[in-house]
Amino acid sequence: MNVDRRDFFKVLSAGVITATTSKSVFAETRKTIPADAVGILYDATLCIGCKTCEVECQKNNDIPALHCEDWNSSYDPYSLTMNKIEVYRNGNGTKKDSEVDGFCFIKKACMHCVDPNCVSACPATALIKNPVNGIVSWDKDACIGCRYCQVACPYLIPKFEYGAAIPEIIKCEMCQHVQAKGGIPACCDSCPTGAAVFGKFSDILEEAKKRLTLKPENKFNYPIADLSGEKSIVQPVKKYVNYVYGEKEGGGTQYLILSAVPFEKLGLPKLPDYSDASKSEGLQHTIYKGLIAPLVLFAGLSYATFRTAKNEEKSE
Repeated sequence: MNVDRRDFFKVLSAGVITATTSKSVFAETRKTIPADAVGILYDATLCIGCKTCEVECQKNNDIPALHCEDWNSSYDPYSLTMNKIEVYRNGNGTKKDSEVDGFCFIKKACMHCVDPNCVSACPATALIKNPVNGIVSWDKDACIGCRYCQVACPYLIPKFEYGAAIPEIIKCEMCQHVQAKGGIPACCDSCPTGAAVFGKFSDILEEAKKRLTLKPENKFNYPIADLSGEKSIVQPVKKYVNYVYGEKEGGGTQYLILSAVPFEKLGLPKLPDYSDASKSEGLQHTIYKGLIAPLVLFAGLSYATFRTAKNEEKSE
Protein backbone atom coordinates (compact mmCIF):
# COMPACT_ATOMS: atom_id res chain seq x y z
CA MET A 1 0.00 0.00 0.00
CA ASN A 2 1.45 3.38 -1.06
CA VAL A 3 0.56 6.68 0.54
CA ASP A 4 -0.25 9.30 -2.07
CA ARG A 5 2.32 12.06 -1.55
CA ARG A 6 0.05 14.79 -2.85
CA ASP A 7 -2.78 13.76 -0.53
CA PHE A 8 -0.45 13.63 2.44
CA PHE A 9 0.94 17.12 2.00
CA LYS A 10 -2.49 18.50 1.16
CA VAL A 11 -3.99 17.20 4.38
CA LEU A 12 -0.93 18.04 6.47
CA SER A 13 -0.88 21.61 5.20
CA ALA A 14 -4.55 22.02 5.94
CA GLY A 15 -4.03 20.71 9.44
CA VAL A 16 -1.11 23.00 10.12
CA ILE A 17 -2.99 26.03 8.80
CA THR A 18 -5.98 25.17 10.98
CA ALA A 19 -3.78 24.69 14.02
CA THR A 20 -1.81 27.90 13.53
CA THR A 21 -4.40 30.41 12.38
CA SER A 22 -6.26 30.65 15.63
CA LYS A 23 -5.80 34.02 17.33
CA SER A 24 -4.27 32.42 20.42
CA VAL A 25 -1.38 30.91 18.46
CA PHE A 26 0.03 34.32 17.62
CA ALA A 27 -0.46 35.72 21.09
CA GLU A 28 2.67 37.29 22.50
CA THR A 29 4.22 35.80 25.61
CA ARG A 30 5.37 39.13 27.02
CA LYS A 31 7.61 39.17 30.06
CA THR A 32 7.87 41.83 32.73
CA ILE A 33 10.94 43.32 34.35
CA PRO A 34 11.87 41.96 37.82
CA ALA A 35 10.92 44.21 40.73
CA ASP A 36 14.53 44.43 41.91
CA ALA A 37 16.09 44.77 38.46
CA VAL A 38 19.12 47.01 38.09
CA GLY A 39 20.12 49.06 35.08
CA ILE A 40 22.28 51.69 33.47
CA LEU A 41 21.26 55.10 32.16
CA TYR A 42 23.51 56.51 29.45
CA ASP A 43 23.09 60.20 28.68
CA ALA A 44 24.87 60.94 25.41
CA THR A 45 24.76 64.69 26.03
CA LEU A 46 27.17 64.22 28.96
CA CYS A 47 29.61 61.90 27.18
CA ILE A 48 32.93 63.46 26.17
CA GLY A 49 34.26 60.42 24.33
CA CYS A 50 37.18 59.83 26.67
CA LYS A 51 36.70 56.04 26.48
CA THR A 52 37.60 55.61 30.13
CA CYS A 53 34.63 53.23 30.35
CA GLU A 54 36.20 51.00 27.69
CA VAL A 55 39.56 50.86 29.47
CA GLU A 56 38.12 50.18 32.93
CA CYS A 57 35.71 47.59 31.53
CA GLN A 58 38.63 45.72 30.00
CA LYS A 59 40.62 45.87 33.25
CA ASN A 60 37.74 44.64 35.40
CA ASN A 61 36.82 41.82 33.05
CA ASP A 62 40.31 40.59 32.13
CA ILE A 63 39.99 41.60 28.47
CA PRO A 64 43.17 42.50 26.55
CA ALA A 65 43.49 46.26 26.09
CA LEU A 66 41.84 47.30 22.85
CA HIS A 67 41.60 51.05 23.43
CA CYS A 68 41.65 52.80 20.08
CA GLU A 69 41.30 56.40 19.01
CA ASP A 70 39.93 55.42 15.61
CA TRP A 71 36.41 56.83 15.75
CA ASN A 72 35.59 55.15 12.45
CA SER A 73 35.78 51.76 14.13
CA SER A 74 32.40 50.29 14.95
CA TYR A 75 30.91 47.93 17.48
CA ASP A 76 30.80 44.73 15.47
CA PRO A 77 30.64 40.99 16.27
CA TYR A 78 34.42 40.71 15.89
CA SER A 79 35.34 43.53 18.30
CA LEU A 80 36.17 41.85 21.60
CA THR A 81 35.05 44.51 24.01
CA MET A 82 32.03 44.60 26.32
CA ASN A 83 31.23 48.25 25.72
CA LYS A 84 32.36 50.64 23.04
CA ILE A 85 32.10 54.37 22.46
CA GLU A 86 31.24 55.33 18.89
CA VAL A 87 30.74 58.76 17.34
CA TYR A 88 28.13 60.26 15.00
CA ARG A 89 29.33 63.03 12.70
CA ASN A 90 27.51 65.27 10.26
CA GLY A 91 28.77 68.06 7.98
CA ASN A 92 31.65 69.98 9.50
CA GLY A 93 31.11 68.17 12.82
CA THR A 94 31.76 71.20 15.01
CA LYS A 95 28.64 71.31 17.22
CA LYS A 96 28.37 68.75 19.98
CA ASP A 97 25.01 66.99 20.24
CA SER A 98 23.76 68.54 17.02
CA GLU A 99 22.24 66.48 14.22
CA VAL A 100 23.36 69.01 11.59
CA ASP A 101 27.04 69.96 11.34
CA GLY A 102 27.60 68.28 14.68
CA PHE A 103 28.75 65.19 16.47
CA CYS A 104 27.50 62.95 19.26
CA PHE A 105 28.91 60.00 21.17
CA ILE A 106 27.05 56.76 21.81
CA LYS A 107 27.95 53.92 24.15
CA LYS A 108 27.16 50.48 22.74
CA ALA A 109 26.78 47.58 25.18
CA CYS A 110 24.44 44.75 26.07
CA MET A 111 20.94 46.14 26.54
CA HIS A 112 19.93 43.41 29.04
CA CYS A 113 16.54 43.04 27.39
CA VAL A 114 13.47 42.27 29.46
CA ASP A 115 12.68 39.41 27.06
CA PRO A 116 16.05 38.64 25.42
CA ASN A 117 16.10 37.09 21.97
CA CYS A 118 19.53 35.64 22.74
CA VAL A 119 18.17 33.68 25.70
CA SER A 120 15.27 32.37 23.62
CA ALA A 121 17.50 31.40 20.69
CA CYS A 122 20.16 29.59 22.74
CA PRO A 123 19.59 25.82 22.47
CA ALA A 124 21.84 25.04 25.42
CA THR A 125 20.56 27.60 27.98
CA ALA A 126 24.02 29.17 28.03
CA LEU A 127 22.43 32.63 28.07
CA ILE A 128 20.52 33.23 31.28
CA LYS A 129 18.43 36.16 32.51
CA ASN A 130 18.71 36.51 36.27
CA PRO A 131 15.16 36.42 37.72
CA VAL A 132 16.09 38.85 40.50
CA ASN A 133 18.30 41.59 39.01
CA GLY A 134 17.43 40.95 35.35
CA ILE A 135 21.06 40.81 34.16
CA VAL A 136 21.66 38.61 31.11
CA SER A 137 24.76 36.50 31.59
CA TRP A 138 26.63 33.77 29.71
CA ASP A 139 27.50 30.33 31.10
CA LYS A 140 30.68 29.05 29.46
CA ASP A 141 30.10 25.51 30.77
CA ALA A 142 26.78 25.27 28.95
CA CYS A 143 27.73 27.02 25.68
CA ILE A 144 28.14 24.83 22.58
CA GLY A 145 29.53 27.60 20.37
CA CYS A 146 26.61 27.71 17.93
CA ARG A 147 26.57 31.55 17.95
CA TYR A 148 22.77 31.68 17.59
CA CYS A 149 22.85 34.49 20.16
CA GLN A 150 24.82 36.64 17.74
CA VAL A 151 22.22 36.18 15.04
CA ALA A 152 19.25 36.66 17.36
CA CYS A 153 20.42 39.91 19.00
CA PRO A 154 18.97 42.97 17.19
CA TYR A 155 21.79 45.09 18.66
CA LEU A 156 24.60 42.77 17.44
CA ILE A 157 26.08 42.61 20.93
CA PRO A 158 27.37 39.06 21.72
CA LYS A 159 30.82 38.51 20.23
CA PHE A 160 32.61 35.24 19.57
CA GLU A 161 36.36 34.76 20.01
CA TYR A 162 37.05 33.41 16.52
CA GLY A 163 40.80 33.52 17.02
CA ALA A 164 40.88 31.67 20.34
CA ALA A 165 41.68 27.97 20.74
CA ILE A 166 38.86 27.70 23.27
CA PRO A 167 36.55 30.53 22.16
CA GLU A 168 34.08 32.28 24.43
CA ILE A 169 31.14 34.64 23.98
CA ILE A 170 31.99 38.18 25.10
CA LYS A 171 29.19 40.44 26.34
CA CYS A 172 28.52 42.90 29.15
CA GLU A 173 27.19 41.40 32.37
CA MET A 174 27.08 44.69 34.29
CA CYS A 175 30.16 43.55 36.23
CA GLN A 176 28.18 41.06 38.30
CA HIS A 177 31.36 39.97 40.04
CA VAL A 178 31.94 43.55 41.16
CA GLN A 179 28.32 44.01 42.26
CA ALA A 180 28.63 40.85 44.36
CA LYS A 181 31.26 42.69 46.40
CA GLY A 182 29.16 45.80 46.81
CA GLY A 183 30.52 47.71 43.82
CA ILE A 184 28.95 49.00 40.62
CA PRO A 185 29.74 48.40 36.92
CA ALA A 186 33.19 49.67 35.97
CA CYS A 187 31.90 51.81 33.11
CA CYS A 188 29.68 53.79 35.49
CA ASP A 189 32.18 53.93 38.33
CA SER A 190 34.88 55.36 36.06
CA CYS A 191 32.85 57.83 34.00
CA PRO A 192 34.06 61.34 34.95
CA THR A 193 30.98 63.20 33.67
CA GLY A 194 28.13 60.98 34.82
CA ALA A 195 27.24 59.99 31.26
CA ALA A 196 26.66 56.43 32.52
CA VAL A 197 24.99 55.95 35.88
CA PHE A 198 23.99 52.74 37.64
CA GLY A 199 20.98 52.08 39.84
CA LYS A 200 17.77 50.25 40.42
CA PHE A 201 15.93 50.12 37.11
CA SER A 202 12.81 51.88 38.35
CA ASP A 203 15.00 54.70 39.64
CA ILE A 204 17.01 55.19 36.45
CA LEU A 205 13.81 55.18 34.40
CA GLU A 206 12.40 57.88 36.66
CA GLU A 207 15.66 59.83 36.33
CA ALA A 208 15.56 59.56 32.54
CA LYS A 209 12.00 60.84 32.33
CA LYS A 210 12.80 63.68 34.73
CA ARG A 211 15.62 64.85 32.46
CA LEU A 212 13.23 65.01 29.52
CA THR A 213 11.23 67.65 31.41
CA LEU A 214 14.27 69.91 31.90
CA LYS A 215 14.43 73.12 29.92
CA PRO A 216 17.38 73.52 27.53
CA GLU A 217 20.13 75.96 28.52
CA ASN A 218 19.18 75.67 32.20
CA LYS A 219 21.62 73.89 34.46
CA PHE A 220 21.08 70.57 36.22
CA ASN A 221 23.00 68.74 38.93
CA TYR A 222 23.77 65.44 37.21
CA PRO A 223 24.72 62.49 39.48
CA ILE A 224 27.99 60.69 38.80
CA ALA A 225 28.49 56.90 38.93
CA ASP A 226 25.13 56.13 40.58
CA LEU A 227 22.00 57.91 41.75
CA SER A 228 23.06 58.16 45.38
CA GLY A 229 24.01 61.81 44.96
CA GLU A 230 27.37 61.36 46.66
CA LYS A 231 29.07 62.67 43.53
CA SER A 232 27.54 65.04 41.00
CA ILE A 233 28.36 67.68 38.42
CA VAL A 234 26.43 70.76 37.31
CA GLN A 235 26.05 70.95 33.54
CA PRO A 236 23.95 72.95 31.06
CA VAL A 237 20.91 71.01 29.83
CA LYS A 238 20.79 70.08 26.14
CA LYS A 239 17.60 69.73 24.13
CA TYR A 240 16.88 66.03 24.34
CA VAL A 241 15.02 63.94 21.83
CA ASN A 242 11.78 63.50 23.77
CA TYR A 243 12.10 59.76 24.15
CA VAL A 244 13.81 57.23 26.41
CA TYR A 245 15.43 54.65 24.16
CA GLY A 246 15.16 51.17 25.64
CA GLU A 247 11.99 51.71 27.63
CA LYS A 248 9.89 49.93 25.00
CA GLU A 249 12.29 48.65 22.32
CA GLY A 250 11.98 44.89 21.85
CA GLY A 251 9.77 44.62 24.91
CA GLY A 252 12.01 46.89 26.98
CA THR A 253 15.64 46.89 28.13
CA GLN A 254 17.56 47.61 31.33
CA TYR A 255 20.01 49.87 29.51
CA LEU A 256 18.33 53.22 28.83
CA ILE A 257 19.65 55.94 26.54
CA LEU A 258 19.03 59.68 26.26
CA SER A 259 20.31 61.79 23.39
CA ALA A 260 19.98 65.13 21.66
CA VAL A 261 20.50 63.44 18.28
CA PRO A 262 17.89 61.04 16.82
CA PHE A 263 18.63 57.49 17.91
CA GLU A 264 18.62 56.04 14.40
CA LYS A 265 21.49 58.42 13.57
CA LEU A 266 23.46 56.78 16.37
CA GLY A 267 23.07 53.32 14.87
CA LEU A 268 20.34 52.15 17.24
CA PRO A 269 17.71 49.98 15.54
CA LYS A 270 14.06 50.93 15.41
CA LEU A 271 12.20 48.04 17.01
CA PRO A 272 8.58 47.23 17.88
CA ASP A 273 7.50 47.23 21.52
CA TYR A 274 7.66 43.44 21.66
CA SER A 275 10.55 41.02 21.24
CA ASP A 276 10.91 38.46 18.49
CA ALA A 277 11.10 35.91 21.30
CA SER A 278 7.62 36.83 22.50
CA LYS A 279 6.21 36.04 19.05
CA SER A 280 8.17 32.87 18.34
CA GLU A 281 7.65 31.44 21.81
CA GLY A 282 3.96 32.29 21.69
CA LEU A 283 3.66 30.37 18.42
CA GLN A 284 5.75 27.41 19.55
CA HIS A 285 4.14 27.08 22.96
CA THR A 286 0.68 27.08 21.42
CA ILE A 287 1.48 24.60 18.67
CA TYR A 288 3.17 22.15 21.00
CA LYS A 289 0.76 22.63 23.88
CA GLY A 290 -1.28 19.45 24.09
CA LEU A 291 0.94 17.96 21.35
CA ILE A 292 -0.97 19.85 18.64
CA ALA A 293 1.82 19.64 16.05
CA PRO A 294 2.48 15.88 16.48
CA LEU A 295 -1.26 15.17 16.46
CA VAL A 296 -1.71 17.15 13.24
CA LEU A 297 1.13 15.17 11.67
CA PHE A 298 -0.33 11.87 12.87
CA ALA A 299 -3.81 12.81 11.66
CA GLY A 300 -2.45 13.75 8.25
CA LEU A 301 -0.55 10.47 7.89
CA SER A 302 -3.53 8.44 9.07
CA TYR A 303 -5.97 10.13 6.71
CA ALA A 304 -3.66 9.89 3.72
CA THR A 305 -3.05 6.21 4.45
CA PHE A 306 -6.76 5.53 4.87
CA ARG A 307 -7.64 7.32 1.64
CA THR A 308 -4.96 5.50 -0.33
CA ALA A 309 -6.18 2.15 1.02
CA LYS A 310 -9.75 2.94 -0.02
CA ASN A 311 -8.62 3.88 -3.51
CA GLU A 312 -6.69 0.61 -3.83
CA GLU A 313 -9.75 -1.39 -2.72
CA LYS A 314 -11.88 0.27 -5.39
CA SER A 315 -9.31 -0.46 -8.09
CA GLU A 316 -9.19 -4.20 -7.27
